[in-house]
Amino acid sequence: MFFVHLIIGLALTLYVVDAADNDNLSVSRRELHDLLSKPSLSGIPLLVLGNKIDKSEALSKENLTEQMGLKSITDREVCCYMISCKNSTNIDTVIDWLVKHSKSKN
Repeated sequence: MFFVHLIIGLALTLYVVDAADNDNLSVSRRELHDLLSKPSLSGIPLLVLGNKIDKSEALSKENLTEQMGLKSITDREVCCYMISCKNSTNIDTVIDWLVKHSKSKN
């Protein structure tokens, strides 16, 4: 089941994918691309997080990028990080990216 929460005035779009759940990647890809087609999200930077890299069946960043069709998204900045929430892997890098992209523009 997928839950989408939209906040008016968003400075970025954050999408988390279970990188170890190969069976549902096509559904996740469809959901992401449907979400990005909304006019209210046009041009807003996208951060995709491939979670659960601590599992042996997790995709690599290159495979996740391909499976999610991230290279086909050309109307905005797209960034992908592979993380493990369980082990806190790359969380500091994600926070740095979020801070950089959430600053208000005056």
